[in-house]
Amino acid sequence: MDKKPLGIISDASVWNDPALINAYMTQLWADTYILVNEVNNNAITNGVGWFQITYPIKIGGETRLNWGGNVNSYRRGGLSINGGLFEWWENAYRINRRLNEFIERIPESPLDEATIQANLAEARFLRAFQYFSMVKRYGGVPLITEAQDIAAPEEELFLPRNTEEEIYNFVISEMDAILDDLPQEKAPVRYGKPTKFTALALKCRAALYAGSIAQYGTVQLDGVVGIDAGKANSFYQQSYDAANQIMTSGEFALYNEDDDKVMNFRNLFIDKNNSEVIFAVIHDEVNSQQGGNGWGWDFIETPLPNGVAAGNADGVYLEIVESFEYIDGTSGELDRDAITEGLWTTEELWKDKDPRFFASVYTQDTPWKGTTLDFHNGILRADGTLQTTGSYEGILAMGTHQFSTGIGFGVLKMLDEAHDNTIGWGTSSTDFLVFRLGEILLNYAEAAYELNRTDDALDAVNQIRERAGIAALSSIDREKIRHERKVELLFENHRYWDLRRWRTAEVELSKNGSGLRYILDYNTGKFKLEIMEQVDGTVNQPLFLARHYYLPITLNRTANNPNLVENPGYE
Repeated sequence: MDKKPLGIISDASVWNDPALINAYMTQLWADTYILVNEVNNNAITNGVGWFQITYPIKIGGETRLNWGGNVNSYRRGGLSINGGLFEWWENAYRINRRLNEFIERIPESPLDEATIQANLAEARFLRAFQYFSMVKRYGGVPLITEAQDIAAPEEELFLPRNTEEEIYNFVISEMDAILDDLPQEKAPVRYGKPTKFTALALKCRAALYAGSIAQYGTVQLDGVVGIDAGKANSFYQQSYDAANQIMTSGEFALYNEDDDKVMNFRNLFIDKNNSEVIFAVIHDEVNSQQGGNGWGWDFIETPLPNGVAAGNADGVYLEIVESFEYIDGTSGELDRDAITEGLWTTEELWKDKDPRFFASVYTQDTPWKGTTLDFHNGILRADGTLQTTGSYEGILAMGTHQFSTGIGFGVLKMLDEAHDNTIGWGTSSTDFLVFRLGEILLNYAEAAYELNRTDDALDAVNQIRERAGIAALSSIDREKIRHERKVELLFENHRYWDLRRWRTAEVELSKNGSGLRYILDYNTGKFKLEIMEQVDGTVNQPLFLARHYYLPITLNRTANNPNLVENPGYE
């Protein structure tokens, strides 16, 4: 009767075994799947899965769906009171309950005091990350920092929403509280685990978001959503200070290993744990459904073909391409009337473009796996007539590397050219960079500008542009900072959240984008160019409504907890 059960690990065993304590935290990190592009890389529903990792760049207006997944309804204003987009509520509270229990129980464990404090700091970081992920979605949420007893009175279990400001203040104060208990330097052994600088990076981002919401948002529901405008500068100052601590620490540097500026920017995302990485989710080449930690980015975004004779899942809008300036700093906007006249080579078309364009986007003639991509769609025969099917003089009417519904461009950033894209979905080993120095410099620039420290803002942006290989700016303003974020952080899960916090999404995410069609001229080998207008369709077009600045709490949740108020505009 005194024997311990062999098939169950008791509660007492966990808190008395260092290995089980470590396993407990490891599982909580694994359960926080939103660390990688906000969604579950392994989610499979009705045979469709893993496309969710591309949702942030679609919802953020950077790309258009070519194939895979079911996101268009949200892009077209379909987010209703029933929710369904970027949900992080039940899982967040499930994880937070376990973190609260961990924080309460770990001091009683047999671990030495230093190890206990380190474990506490890590748990508090992860708990704060959950709340940051919630507040940027929903605004204020119930703040629960103790493991609740199921037998507690209803008024203790069914809590109302805290204010949005209270949640942001909690995240920021938790990072301040744990700084000294986390590892104090970047070191390979902490790769994929939080350090002092990870905490500073979260504080920097959270405070910047809070400052923006105070500056541009509206206080509603007695502060459950929105922050008083008078608090903006205080939050900007905290973001500025946190960024400055990272920048002056000597632990990080902008990645600058390759003389070729295009390859340098590409390798920033391939070269693991490089000088710019503050915190990353580490991936390997083992399929995530077979016990590994691979993910599906390479498989989905690769040019055709991948393992299911597809690829090029996202079409990058021509407007995004035009956001990249020329290396002399002039506007990257094309003269659309001029380029549709005559014939062009891609070298003529993209000559002297920002190297980050070539490192982030693939298109006709992009070098790839020992060849160049062929995106042409149609052939001008020798007699000048257009052929769109079959082949002409041994040349296919449509190139072989673009999906059939493509719009002329695809996502190159984070693709590993050496990876075999035909062997399975979840085998990409590219790490996902949650925090990197490039973002911190841009956070610093934005906060500095709003604090009237324009020299600091200009210097930070020019550091980014120098690394990119593009002309320095002589002056700075808000739009130039936002533009630099757009091109530097493209496809890295920032654009959607930036447009929401600046309250510009109603305009920016309600636009119907365009693409570019390359028609091969048989006689010259050059291309006739056509602008593909309204590639999002002419009926249900992109639409972002004012209520979408916050996700809905949903009918299910407000029914389960009558003390929860729904966000404005949902009914």
